[in-house]
Amino acid sequence: MATFAAEFEPAQTQGRRRSPRAPVSFDARLGGQGGMGRTLCKVVDLSLHGCRLQTYSAMKRGQTIWLNLPQIGPIAADVMWADDFTAGCQFHAPLNETAFDELVERFA
Repeated sequence: MATFAAEFEPAQTQGRRRSPRAPVSFDARLGGQGGMGRTLCKVVDLSLHGCRLQTYSAMKRGQTIWLNLPQIGPIAADVMWADDFTAGCQFHAPLNETAFDELVERFA
């Protein structure tokens, strides 16, 4: 039986995310289905494909929301996970890169 040696190097990955997240802090308006009226939330990180929110209302995984972002306007998103008053959301359509860069520059 032959033996061999090989070297390996761990790949640099972003986990399961399609794009890197940037830490930000700004208020946004939140609305959704299932009786959720309009309410304020805080966006605490942002990527082209999603964000993490701190909310004042409990959210549920699988819920579809409308998030009104400054400079962008309303964007549809699905709640991918929720824990107490924090939620991770995936946008239905990615943000425009220029608008994303402007938000990060303004609110980082």
